[in-house]
Amino acid sequence: MSSKVHSTGGKRTAGAGGGDPLLPSNPPRGSRTKDHQPSGVEGLPFPEANAEAINFLSSLGHLSEKLELMEQHNHEFIKFFILPMERKMSLLKEDDQLAVTRSIKEGEEVKTAMTSFPWSSIKGFVSEAANLVLLRVMAWRRMVPSNARFLALDTEGKLCYSTYQDLGFQTIQVDQKQAEVFIVEQTVHSEEGIPMSCQYYLLSDGHLAKRIQVGSPGCCIITKMPILREVDEIEPRPVFEKKPLVWEEDMELYTKFLERKEELRLGHASYLRQHPEAHALISDFLLFLLLRQPEDVVTFAAEFFGPFDPRRPSSPGLGSSNRPSPFRSLEPEGDAGCGAG
Repeated sequence: MSSKVHSTGGKRTAGAGGGDPLLPSNPPRGSRTKDHQPSGVEGLPFPEANAEAINFLSSLGHLSEKLELMEQHNHEFIKFFILPMERKMSLLKEDDQLAVTRSIKEGEEVKTAMTSFPWSSIKGFVSEAANLVLLRVMAWRRMVPSNARFLALDTEGKLCYSTYQDLGFQTIQVDQKQAEVFIVEQTVHSEEGIPMSCQYYLLSDGHLAKRIQVGSPGCCIITKMPILREVDEIEPRPVFEKKPLVWEEDMELYTKFLERKEELRLGHASYLRQHPEAHALISDFLLFLLLRQPEDVVTFAAEFFGPFDPRRPSSPGLGSSNRPSPFRSLEPEGDAGCGAG
């Protein structure tokens, strides 16, 4: 892993506690209670009314079908009354590397850090964009997979792992309406700092209604109730009983039969008119048929009309009187051989 830090603007000394040089010296941080459980019904005013800062957060990402990150851009703006702060993070897949660019603007001071990870080392990595997709799936299924653990990035841009926990259901007030939400808590376990947990309040169709960072006095909540997507009810396919087809009783099929029959009759009559020699050929065939009275009429007809077929190979002038049948024998070859013996 390679890392490069670039700083512009005035100098600022890090706090005594150390940590990431890109973070502000004294970031606002609260304490997390040991057993934090949401209450039954909750309705909060807007953050501007009771918070010391206004937080704006936007995220844009592009994922593959396997939720692999192609590109992601996060932008967070925290408007403190004393000193505003702006944080940006961009992740971009470049060949076999994942490039991470972080920048923090605190007042007039801007600090930028660039880090890259080999693509083979981030197998199972869940970005912020992929996390939102996973949360929506959990909300649809109303369950959190057991032992769900993925790679993630902490606030310092270092690889760690994150876990998910089901906190049950709760009813909150959104746009003067009561809505039931499914709560999922994601915890990012940093190797150097303390774990950071966020609670996501999800509506029945996966919409994010509320987001709380545990230990922070503020929260993000939607102000207008979205149009919930209803579950599509798949109707069973209709079953039609199979009825026997009697085409003689079907008016349409019987009409087509008569039309086709008349078409063939007219076609045969037209052919005979255009080929008068066919009458003489048929007369000879009927005469030979009455004289010889063969047992196999079909074979006799094939032998009689066979020489008139232009596609049939020519036969020798002196042929045997016991000529083979033009049709393939229906008897098995073994039985025919035994009979000949």
